Amino acid sequence: MNVTGLVIGAAAFFCIGVFHSIVIKAEYYWGVRCWWLFLMFGIGCLAGSLFVNGVVPAALLGVAGFSSLWSIIELFKQCERVRKGWFPRNPKRRCDSDKV
Repeated sequence: MNVTGLVIGAAAFFCIGVFHSIVIKAEYYWGVRCWWLFLMFGIGCLAGSLFVNGVVPAALLGVAGFSSLWSIIELFKQCERVRKGWFPRNPKRRCDSDKV
């Protein structure tokens, strides 16, 4: 029995959920200024997936990389959701959500 697909699918599901939480927290504490961290992590994971041996580790790095890159888009969307009042605004941080 081959469980490779199940492992990759479960890991992708987990990774998407983790990045969703990270985007919300990142926007709350740092705003959209941290988008480049997601970019660097995403590029690093994608580059790593090219050089790692094995299907599962390469797929997991690829999923993490593309999830990180997608998180850049979600970070700006989260900023818009905060501006609309759907999510709380950090009172200790100068608001940069009005700039987007």
